[in-house]
Order: sequence, then structure tokens, then C-alpha cells
Amino acid sequence: MSTLAPQPISPLDGRYRDAVAGLSEYLSEAGLNRARVEVEVEWLIALTDQGLFGTQPLSDDDADRLRALYRDFGQAEIDWLAAKEAVTQHDVKAVEYLVRDRLATLGLDRLAELTHFACTSEDVNSASYALTVQRAVTRVWLPKLRTVIERLDALAREHADAAMLSRTHGQPATPTTMGKELAVFAHRLRRIAGQLDGAEFLAKFSGATGTWSAHLAAAPDVDWPALSRRFIEGLGIGFNPLTTQIESHDWQVELYDRVRHAGGILHNLATDVWTYISLGYFAQIPVAGATGSSTMPHKINPIRFENAEANLEISGGLFATLAATLVTSRLQRDLTDSTTQRNIGVAFGHSLLALDNLLRGLDAISLSRDVLLADLDANWEVLAEAIQTVVRAEIAAGNSSISDPYALLKDLTRGHRVGVAELAAFVQGLDVSDAAKRRLLALTPATYTGLAERLVP
Repeated sequence: MSTLAPQPISPLDGRYRDAVAGLSEYLSEAGLNRARVEVEVEWLIALTDQGLFGTQPLSDDDADRLRALYRDFGQAEIDWLAAKEAVTQHDVKAVEYLVRDRLATLGLDRLAELTHFACTSEDVNSASYALTVQRAVTRVWLPKLRTVIERLDALAREHADAAMLSRTHGQPATPTTMGKELAVFAHRLRRIAGQLDGAEFLAKFSGATGTWSAHLAAAPDVDWPALSRRFIEGLGIGFNPLTTQIESHDWQVELYDRVRHAGGILHNLATDVWTYISLGYFAQIPVAGATGSSTMPHKINPIRFENAEANLEISGGLFATLAATLVTSRLQRDLTDSTTQRNIGVAFGHSLLALDNLLRGLDAISLSRDVLLADLDANWEVLAEAIQTVVRAEIAAGNSSISDPYALLKDLTRGHRVGVAELAAFVQGLDVSDAAKRRLLALTPATYTGLAERLVP
């Protein structure tokens, strides 16, 4: 048997690459290294801006040329870092050497010793992860979530008046509308999206054990905590002033738990829509040339919702592992977070893939209102709730002598179907006012939807 050339092991880098490509800009190894270069360069500029150690602020031209190291970061830098890390066996040290090398090229080698000055690797890494995760969430993942919410909003408004049979515990129950049920999911997801809008992305920049010890040894008169805060906040992220060697990752735990929560809601949406399809409530719009089953030509499988369901389970498991692992570090530092954080992109990748499939699935379904109405018409017993509630009101008002309306309706409806004629005869024989009888006789399963239509925003 021939040996294959190296191929992607993860489907995110193979079959599904196009669907998650936006994340690779930030959450790939190259994206992380570009952010590391950005942090190193901006720290060097921050030090010179303060005129520390005999330096002077860089000219605008020199600062722009230095910033081009990360703005123009590309394949040449990726290859350079790979070769250097093969020697250093340390990713952040390789980045430091890259910046030093480029300083010489730019004629700024006088600044070489300020590269990575007083930094521990986690100073650079915590800022880099905060930047890359922030950008991936706000520029890629969250916009896709909002697109799904917008699609749900549109479907909810379109079907706000589409009465359908509810199924509590899988059994026929008080009718609702399809629009209201979809609006529930949109409302739930919008709440999580709002929480994510306020998410923190934190970094530390306080040295080997979070004490600024080396900084003070080199320059005891500098307010290093204040300078570090200005530097980190100047990058557009938050500052954590009290840490061990590592930033404590609590913001990541909070973020991943919220994203996992959103994934749980989306999973619920996927399984519910799948069930509505199986009931015939939604018809799937055929795609020209597509095959539903390899042997059954009539089938259109709900693969988008099944794909989303599976990918949400994968991403949820990964986010749970990230949150559980990152919350703990032995004493002042261990490296369990290092390899764990390399899977942040994998977790978001499966989640983004699920969002993509949900969006494509929601765009390819059509509501079968005739099926909804037929289902309602076959389940008149769901009006039992309305009847017994009206009877209770009549008793309270002194218009009825019925002793136990719930038991009365239970005997009539529980365990068997009741048709329109039987219900009408039952209502006619009730000891209630004529006005109450008229209201009940006017009800049908399709009109017994309460405020469902009005609940859709």
C-alpha cells in the first residue's frame, strides 16, 4: 500500500476549511505568532516613548516601519519562526529573535536589548491570546451568531400567526405558533450575545511571578504597574494587575462557559427543528443535484441540523475542558494551559461550523401550514385546559355548581381522542353561563394560541 503525503487530520483543516477560514486569521499558530510580534513591537515602542535607558521616542517613520513587522506579517515570517523554533525549542523566544533580527535590518539594532525587556513568556502570551481571542470572537464568531439570530427573528415574524400543536413531554398540548417558538430561541441567544458583548479579555504584564521584580531592579524610579496598565489597555484589552507568573485565565473560563451555553441553546434549536421536519411541519427545499440517500432516492436528509448538533457537542466538550483546565495552575505556574490554549481555535472552529450549518439549514426549510392545521384538527382534546379553566372562573363567579372541573375534563379526555362534536356536546351540557358557553364553543385548536402571535417581537 502506498504512503499518503501528509494530509490534514482535523476536518476543520480539510473538508470544512472554507467554513472556518475566518478564524484562522486569529486562532491559528501563525495568527498567534503575529500577535506576539505585535506585543513585542508595541512594548518596545512604549519603552522608547518613555525615554527609558537612554532612548528617545521613535520618529513616526521608524515606528511605522517597526509596526510593519506585524502588519505585514506573512509566509516569510512564518517560515523564519518555524526554523528558529526548531533550534530554540521555545516559541516566544523565537519571536524575540525575529524582532531582534528585523531591528538590525531596519537599522534599529540599538534597541535590540529592549526587545522582550523584563518580560516572561506569559506576559507576551497572555496579551497575544487576549488579542487573538477578542478579535476572533468579535469579528468572526459573534457576527455569525448574530446572523443566525437575525434569521430566526425573520422566520419568527414570518410564522408569528402559524398556529401549531405544542408537544410537552412529547404529547399533544396547548397550541402555540411556530413563530413564537422560534422567537424563544432568538430571545435566548440574544441574551447570551449581549453578555458576550461585555466580555473581558485580560492580560498581565508584570514579569516572572507577577511582582515587577526585574523591572524595579533595572529602573526603581519607574511606576511599572502604571506603565504596564497603559501599555496593555493601549492594545485594546483589559489589564490584570494581580497574578502569578500567568494571567489567571478566569476571563477565558467565563467566555468559554458563555459560548458553550450558547452552543447548548443552538443544539436545542437543531434538535427541535429536526423534530419539526420529521413531523412534516417543515419541508426541506431540494438542492439541485444533491443526493439525500445513497439508496433511497425520495429522501432529503436534515443533514445541516444533524451536522450542527454533532459539532456543537464537540465544541461544547472542548470548551468545557478549556474552562476546567485553565482555571487552575499549580503554585505560581505550570504548563497545562500552554497545550490547552492551542485548542481554542479547534473549539471555536467546530462552533462556527455548527453556526454555518444552522444558517444554511434555516435557509432551506419551508413551513407546511396545512400539516400544522391538520395536526391541530386531529387533537381537539387540547381544549380541555380552556374548558376547565373557564369552568373554574364560572364557579368563582357563582355561575356554576360543578364541584371538580379538572376531574370532569380528565374523565372526558385523558387517554383517548375527543372530536369537535363530542366537545361541543360536552360544553352545551355544562352548568355555566351562556356567555361562557359561547366563548368555549367558538374556540378551536387553531385559535387557542393565547398571545403567541403578539409575543413575537
